[in-house]
Amino acid sequence: MDAIQKSLLEQVADLHEVPEGAYNIRANGQKAARNTTANIDIVSKEDKDGIDIIIKPGTKNESVHIPVVLSQSGLQETVYNDFFIGEDCDVTIVAGCGIHNCGVQNSEHSGIHTFYVGKNARVRYVERHYGEGDGMGENIMNPTTVVEMDEGSYMEMETTQIKGVDSTVRTTKATLGPRATLIIKEKVMTHGKQLAKSDFTVDLNGEDCHTNVISRSVAREDSKQVFLARINGNAKCHGHSECDAIIMDNGVVAAIPEVTANCVDAELIHEAAIGKIAGEQLIKLMTLGLTEKEAEEQIVNGFLK
Repeated sequence: MDAIQKSLLEQVADLHEVPEGAYNIRANGQKAARNTTANIDIVSKEDKDGIDIIIKPGTKNESVHIPVVLSQSGLQETVYNDFFIGEDCDVTIVAGCGIHNCGVQNSEHSGIHTFYVGKNARVRYVERHYGEGDGMGENIMNPTTVVEMDEGSYMEMETTQIKGVDSTVRTTKATLGPRATLIIKEKVMTHGKQLAKSDFTVDLNGEDCHTNVISRSVAREDSKQVFLARINGNAKCHGHSECDAIIMDNGVVAAIPEVTANCVDAELIHEAAIGKIAGEQLIKLMTLGLTEKEAEEQIVNGFLK
């Protein structure tokens, strides 16, 4: 891998060197490196582009890294990755995509990730998106995440769009079984004329299952964001969605929460708050010697931390 691709890996997966454990690194549409372990196998699909990640039941304290980097302008790809997580596992999965586009053509990555989370398994999933480059072509990312959770399972998703992504539609669909828990934490920042749309649908099908969908975002300059959160309570369950956004300059944010109770014992809550940075916050930091711009950056960084 060249220096640009290594830099992208640092941005999306915090990788400064080859990671420990299982990994599959993809660069410009090709496998760049792969490693499996005794408990985690990674197999290339035969019918389409992508991999199967198979984690044996009972696997504890292991990780899987599957980052993607694109440094070739005009490259467009769709990749299908399926995760089969056995019962009683406790694992961390780190994904993400970085695009460096200095050409005139659009570069696009669409990753379809499907998780089958076994009974009583615990999963932490971290996904970062990042774009850079001084060309005229756009950086486009359209990730889709599908989650099927078995009884008593737990999954925490941390998704972050760092910067430099011109257009993205982030689609998440989840189905929860009895006593399953899904926590989603999203952080997005847009600028320029960028567009970011997050579309969540969670079906709470099992008794005593729970979800919490939290989005924090900042829309700067002429960018636009749309947050949709659909939670369907189909059993005795608890669901909560929250959108907290800061708008700056001419930024636009639309929050569209939707909760549907199909069971008398479903407890569903949605919250949304959108507004500019409070003037007293700026004044307080400026009295400490910061310029207005520096104060804004401190507030935004703290908000998205």
